[in-house]
Amino acid sequence: MLEIERKFLVRNVQACLDKATASFAIFQGYLSTDPARTVRLRIQNDHAFLTIKGASSSDGTTRVEWEKAISLDEAKTLLPLCLPGSIQKTRHHIPFNELIFEVDVFEAALSGLVLAEIELKSAAQKIELPDWIGKEVTADQRYYNSYLAQHGMPA
Repeated sequence: MLEIERKFLVRNVQACLDKATASFAIFQGYLSTDPARTVRLRIQNDHAFLTIKGASSSDGTTRVEWEKAISLDEAKTLLPLCLPGSIQKTRHHIPFNELIFEVDVFEAALSGLVLAEIELKSAAQKIELPDWIGKEVTADQRYYNSYLAQHGMPA
């Protein structure tokens, strides 16, 4: 139940997206954006999920994550309970050196923001980064989706 990941800005979006092997639309609303217990509602294609995330470690790489698939009807019932602000994005899977980067191209109020995440087996795992990766923002809470939903694009 631990999520271990690093997050980066993408500096060469087209070079990155040219390598995508899968893409899908995501809508996210938040029932709680308390950093100690974020509760997210996600609709992805014809699937819905309820996710609870705990507080991040000091380096931003690790936190408890619990996720449960729910029906679309349940998700639609919960949508009105979500806080103001939501996330709309298209997620692309980009393989690189036997790993899969998840690259999110944000839409609506966050249009222009592109983030890449990579899930790791441990916080100490060494990885090679593709040349389209930019600045690391793993520990910068302004790039957490729950923060983006509430506050918009980081300055």
